[in-house]
Amino acid sequence: MKLRDIAELLDAQFITGEDQADREVTSAFAADLLSDVLAMVKDEGVLLITGMTTPQVVRVAEVMNMGAVLFVRGKLPTASTVAYASGTGIPLLATRRIMFETCGALYQGGLDPARRKHFPVDHGTPDERGS
Repeated sequence: MKLRDIAELLDAQFITGEDQADREVTSAFAADLLSDVLAMVKDEGVLLITGMTTPQVVRVAEVMNMGAVLFVRGKLPTASTVAYASGTGIPLLATRRIMFETCGALYQGGLDPARRKHFPVDHGTPDERGS
């Protein structure tokens, strides 16, 4: 899905990288814990959906070779985050929608979830645990 399509679907604004509106993202991953992003995302070109607005978000996106970062809940990144993203070429977008609504709209619009490296320890289903 192209970033311009994501922006239109979510009524999102480009913060940086509007010149890359035709960039394709292959899938999406949503998290506010950056350690989950590092531990679980297998693919490159992923759209990172988060409420975290610090420069570390862009650093993780850079290390993971992600396609873009989308901030949810009306949050806007700090000036240092914007500056860092501009230097890396990673587009930043922002929407007022909550994370749940954002993910649902993107999934319904045809964007797949990112493949995961592994799942945390498998504890079985609730029935298998006796819950």
